[in-house]
Amino acid sequence: MTITPRPVTRLLVANRGEIARRVQRTCRTLGITTVAVHSDPDTHAPHTTEADLAVRLPGAAPADTYLRADLILDAAKASGADAVHPGYGFLSENAAFARAVTRAGLTWIGPPPEAVEAMASKTRAKDLMARAGVPLLAAVDPARAGEKDLPLLLKAAAGGGGRGMRLVRDLADLPAELTAARAEARAAFGDDEVFAEPYLDRGRHVEVQILADLHGTVWVLGTRDCSLQRRHQKVIEEAPAPHLPPALRESLHGAAEAAARAVAYTGAGTVEFLVDEDRAHFLEMNTRLQVEHPVTEAVYGVDLVALQIAVAEGEPLPPAPPAPSGHAVEARLYAEDPADDWRPRTGRLHRFRTPAHLRTDSGVTDGATIGVYYDPLLAKLVAHAPTRTAALRALADGLERTTLHGPVTNRDLLARTLRHPEVVAGGADTSFYGRRLTELTAPADARTEELAALAAAVAQARTAAEARGRPVGGWRNLPSAPALRAYRAGPAGTVHEVRYRTTRHGIRPEDHPGVTVAPDTAPGTVHLTSDGVRRTYHVAVYGEQDGAEVYVDTPGGTSHAFTALPRFPEPAATTAPGSLLAPLPGTVVRLAEGIREGAEVTEGAPLLWLEAMKMEHRVSAPRAGVLVRLPVEPGRQVEVGALLAVIEDAEPPHDTPRSPKEDPAP
Repeated sequence: MTITPRPVTRLLVANRGEIARRVQRTCRTLGITTVAVHSDPDTHAPHTTEADLAVRLPGAAPADTYLRADLILDAAKASGADAVHPGYGFLSENAAFARAVTRAGLTWIGPPPEAVEAMASKTRAKDLMARAGVPLLAAVDPARAGEKDLPLLLKAAAGGGGRGMRLVRDLADLPAELTAARAEARAAFGDDEVFAEPYLDRGRHVEVQILADLHGTVWVLGTRDCSLQRRHQKVIEEAPAPHLPPALRESLHGAAEAAARAVAYTGAGTVEFLVDEDRAHFLEMNTRLQVEHPVTEAVYGVDLVALQIAVAEGEPLPPAPPAPSGHAVEARLYAEDPADDWRPRTGRLHRFRTPAHLRTDSGVTDGATIGVYYDPLLAKLVAHAPTRTAALRALADGLERTTLHGPVTNRDLLARTLRHPEVVAGGADTSFYGRRLTELTAPADARTEELAALAAAVAQARTAAEARGRPVGGWRNLPSAPALRAYRAGPAGTVHEVRYRTTRHGIRPEDHPGVTVAPDTAPGTVHLTSDGVRRTYHVAVYGEQDGAEVYVDTPGGTSHAFTALPRFPEPAATTAPGSLLAPLPGTVVRLAEGIREGAEVTEGAPLLWLEAMKMEHRVSAPRAGVLVRLPVEPGRQVEVGALLAVIEDAEPPHDTPRSPKEDPAP
């Protein structure tokens, strides 16, 4: 069915979170009515409440909500929408959904379904690009791979976002990794086709933004470098890609345009390449708006969402795009702990504020609950400056000055990354975090952390004294004894016991000679002077005095999270020896082959995989022994701390001689 382009008046965003709000923002400037769809956990999410109209998708998991094309089309009909924007992820690259939208008489804000379909399979896309003359990495048949082909990267043909990808450096690992990649691809995309290609250890991930209209004009909007990745997912992106020789840059531009024309592309899209020294190899084409599109918008001074809508309405593009200006860098702020295998974190986001000089595209606001069903992306922070050095510095500084009270995030890692000499020099590649993660996640200085805990104790006790109506200097444990508070750093970090006295001359720490503490007149502000240097701490407390979450921020960018411990703790709950508890909330997606009750396991052997926030996490045996309990199965949802398994020591052989001490008494 051919749809004649027409003006868009009411647009449904078939997505959630940050990208839904991003599309809605442009629609408001264009005078277009917005329609949101939302799952039950997103009933009060910003993208839901900020839309002009909202339609519920009953359920919580993506498979029951945002991946239900039928429900989204019903929502479009019920709300009177005349257009659908898919955002990124979910159904954005689903050709069947694109066709269903157009067959329903709606305007699809995206490329033709045929182009989506042509690029949906990475293997078929590579064949098409080879015919178009786009340079490729040589494919490797996993069944015939040898030592000379290593290292290999296994990829899901229908995949994206790092799902179904496995790096193989030892040929003996190939069968198991191939099985795991196929299982993850089947679970994530309903297609277990997996292919292999050479892995370039020091390759750079460079992509080209294109935009094409219905009249044959194709814009090439420069390059982006997306080499800083974790688990094959991008973390920091910048435009333009630094240190590309002019000939290579022109080659990338030409290959991207050839790829677009080969599939009669229209709308916004991205062609991705792996760059090895002065050679570029086609990876894939993303037939949608990219997460990192803001850096291109900043450099070219355009609104890509507005241009997507204009193209879908049949408007022609000018013959050439605007000239680029300056440099832009984007950092993805995730609720995850890089020091704990990048595991996502959940909980309540008490407060989130970013400096005014950064562009912040966020899907959350104060009070949001970060759950287990969706990607852990909280926001994208973008800095634009005349030079690359200035942009990196501005973004690092903005991250350090961001107020972030809630689950553990990758904020400190991002700031350290942006100031790392290798990144500043523009030489980072896709292996950067594999080589540098330990140094980038090194814990804070113990003394600095202890002084932050001291500042927290002073501010918290002062607030408690004011709440009881006492003079600020009047609270104490005993007249002759110092005040004592204990704080745990992070979820399971060091416990700091801080002691101090309130005197007529101010507050005097017991264990830190030369340190003085002075509460400010502003609530929650403490000035701490150590070795002649004064630092101002801002302390925020959420919850009751004992067990409260306490966040301590400094203007220099150091941030600390503490839990206030009770003076008289309750006896700790006990757990049976050998118990393996869930390290994060999620869904059990599969068990390791041969895993069942009664099986013997070795230390470090994989037991099962948990899926949380669109990522799979392997759970391994913490000890060798016999698996005596396995109370979970695929499809079961578990919370943090839920019992996954119990492993006991293997029984010694019956003929093992007893020691004299083991012989029963006569």
